[in-house]
Amino acid sequence: MNAVLDSPLLVLSSPLRVGIVTISDRASNGIYADISGQEIQTFLRELILSPLEFSYIVIPDEQVLIEQTLTRYADIEHCALILTTGGTGPAPRDVTPEAMHNICTKTLPGFGEQMRSASLRSVPTAILSRQTAGIRGSSLLLNLPGKPRAIRECLSAVFPAIPYCLELIDAIPAVRALQYAESAGVWSPL
Repeated sequence: MNAVLDSPLLVLSSPLRVGIVTISDRASNGIYADISGQEIQTFLRELILSPLEFSYIVIPDEQVLIEQTLTRYADIEHCALILTTGGTGPAPRDVTPEAMHNICTKTLPGFGEQMRSASLRSVPTAILSRQTAGIRGSSLLLNLPGKPRAIRECLSAVFPAIPYCLELIDAIPAVRALQYAESAGVWSPL
């Protein structure tokens, strides 16, 4: 079964502003290309039928820089959805959740719980992940893992809640989410 078809699709009348922050010392220093940030963009284009406007950056695992970037995306660039990839493990330089905690006004731990639960089905070390989500103003911030396959897995697991959350925090107007009914072969409102 196609994971994309199991998730609602978001349909908006205006473009959705999305911030993507890849947090990696090595990718930010050009040691390897950022595949994770690109995967997020690709997958969102599959899930969201509306036009998307991306703000995208690759930065090192520096907590103050992460906080500044997330704050800029929320407060200045007014991204409705801000997704990070990387920096959620237990290593000393993995500080993404700490940065999120410092700048968010509310935390949404259910997102992290759901993503870990989905990942644990295929990777026993997913329990080490410290993914979380939070709200700053009218922005939903979500930490994703750094591996492209895990990004799809985790976003598929939590995407059904994203449109409604964006609506609740006034990030977007009332949305129309669609669910694919495989048996009927049609898209219908949720």
